[in-house]
Amino acid sequence: MLSPAHLAFAAAFLIVVRSSAPAAAARPIFAGKPSPSEATATARWLAAQNTWGVLSTISSDLSGAPFGNVVSYSDGVPGEGSGIPYFYLTTLDPTARDALEDERTSFTLSEFPLGTCGKKDPENPTCAKLTLNGKLKMVDLQSSEADLAKLALFTKHPEMKGIRAQ
Repeated sequence: MLSPAHLAFAAAFLIVVRSSAPAAAARPIFAGKPSPSEATATARWLAAQNTWGVLSTISSDLSGAPFGNVVSYSDGVPGEGSGIPYFYLTTLDPTARDALEDERTSFTLSEFPLGTCGKKDPENPTCAKLTLNGKLKMVDLQSSEADLAKLALFTKHPEMKGIRAQ
């Protein structure tokens, strides 16, 4: 049985990506980074490289106002990204409470924290950004997907191991 205090969530999102830089304006590739003209590959690279992003929900406390929260995530075991961002959320946090009321979410990542944008402003079009839209779904804790999600999260965020979903 799930404890209301600790819930593990996974989100399957429809990727909404648009390349904002022409191929001729490509900057050097870092750690296997695809060319900006390869939008899908860039989105997957960005999701695999980052460890946190902003997860936005429809607030259940603020009469339907949008609410964004910085969250840690993993899209799979390093080198084997699944393309599905996994979050370890607690209902003590408004994000999880909101998702229980309304599953619609967006998840935003930026290349800037990776240090691969150089000295450019984070809003510079050549600094990749990604917003995923979809529904935040709870993972069945007795499933093989839950095992994968925990392995992915604990590999990227070892400090999460001490938090247990019941």
